Amino acid sequence: MEATQEQMLSILELILPKEILEYFVIVDLQIHPKEVHLYIDEKNIVPQEYKEDKLTSKGFYPEAIIQDFPLRNKALYLHVRRRKWEVESTKQVVSKTWNLSASGTRYSNEFASFLKGLLGYLPNKF
Repeated sequence: MEATQEQMLSILELILPKEILEYFVIVDLQIHPKEVHLYIDEKNIVPQEYKEDKLTSKGFYPEAIIQDFPLRNKALYLHVRRRKWEVESTKQVVSKTWNLSASGTRYSNEFASFLKGLLGYLPNKF
């Protein structure tokens, strides 16, 4: 039986933080013996507070790497590229504000909460 794209997305919804599939597109997946690297780019959805402005896409910020829950004993790293736009009238560069990682860490919010509950602290090793 071959999985359909819809079935694959359903599985990913169970694994990934909820914001990922709604606001990001998966561009690459690399599976290594001890790690999984998932590369995602923010969808071209203009920030709500700038809907009335004329914006020009300015590509992406450099990627951020966020560690999430392991998958089958493999570390999972999300390589996230956020979009940026320029407001034509002011030349201000803007983007959406995301809270994908726990403050002061490179762990997803859910994974950081889990580690803190399990260990009582967040390890600083990435």
